[in-house]
Amino acid sequence: MKNTILVVLFITGFLGFSQNKEDREKSELYKNYREDQFYISVTYNLLNKKPGDISQSGFSTGFHFGFIRDMPINDKRTFALGLGLGLSTNSYNQNIAITEVDNQVSFDIIDESEFNVSKNKFTTYLLEVPFELRWRKSSPTDYQFLRIYPGFKVGYLFYNSTKLKTDQGSEKLSNIDNFNRLQYGLTLSVGYDTWNIHAYYGLNPIFEDSAKLDGEELNMSAFKIGLIFYIL
Repeated sequence: MKNTILVVLFITGFLGFSQNKEDREKSELYKNYREDQFYISVTYNLLNKKPGDISQSGFSTGFHFGFIRDMPINDKRTFALGLGLGLSTNSYNQNIAITEVDNQVSFDIIDESEFNVSKNKFTTYLLEVPFELRWRKSSPTDYQFLRIYPGFKVGYLFYNSTKLKTDQGSEKLSNIDNFNRLQYGLTLSVGYDTWNIHAYYGLNPIFEDSAKLDGEELNMSAFKIGLIFYIL
């Protein structure tokens, strides 16, 4: 009887020790768990709030990549804040002729009956700071999960370029002052596992007040939609 009691106590103690060890390892695993800290995104860029005479043609693309620091705010690490730093390049194919005469930049609608246009676009290059509120059904051992990340992004435009090429010649401009240096908007990333839809809705115009078309300000903003890929 005495030996039986000792065996039972030993088994109970061993199981308790194993369970405590497993709980400690699990707790340590959750303690260090972070998610989705690098991102790469490809978007289709649209011009929002554009005047009736302005149209887009071709495929206007955006490429975005960077790092977001994941900061979980609950024990299961399913809720988190994300703050990061990234780079973004965006092209917009459209029918605005951006030209310079006597150091003055002008904006005019291209008359396609007079010009054969082979290329016309402007491109922006931004240093961006994304902020996200993150919810995901993930764990340290489950890499296939649903995520919903609404957020806000601020971008500083450090370089811009325009390119116009017609059958009558071409013109290239760079770093003109008519672009807004500070650009910001709302973001949303939603998806499962590898595939995630990403959208950006600009809250302020791409151009400064100095950019005028037929005497009216160009208050166009950016709307971008595409795919985003997150990497640990």
